[in-house]
Amino acid sequence: MQNRNTFSKKEHLFGETTVDLLYEKGLSLFLYPYRLMFRLVDDEEVPVRCLVSASKKRFKHAVDRNHLKRQMREAYRLNKHSLFSFLENNGQHLHLAIHFVGDKIESSSFMQKKMVQLLSKLEKQLQQKEENR
Repeated sequence: MQNRNTFSKKEHLFGETTVDLLYEKGLSLFLYPYRLMFRLVDDEEVPVRCLVSASKKRFKHAVDRNHLKRQMREAYRLNKHSLFSFLENNGQHLHLAIHFVGDKIESSSFMQKKMVQLLSKLEKQLQQKEENR
């Protein structure tokens, strides 16, 4: 796969049943300011399908939630390639939900740095699961 910095519609996770399954049977990781839910799935078109969210309880204004989600999508889009190559090498497919759990809007550079750490933490967790098989 080419290293194109895109986040196409094929990579978006949507659909009530798909998302419900992720929350029912998925595993969780936490790295401030993110909480990540993930679930290994059978064959998909793309290695990872992802959704992002920000809490209405913590951020009352839609403008703030949209700003956070935009920052999260951008951070994911720019740093997803190592995860994609890891999954393609292992023949795995993944559904992800990334939630912003912080209580204030952070800088884009901070969010990018934390996204890199979160995705590498996810790779390590998947590596351990693969070794335990």
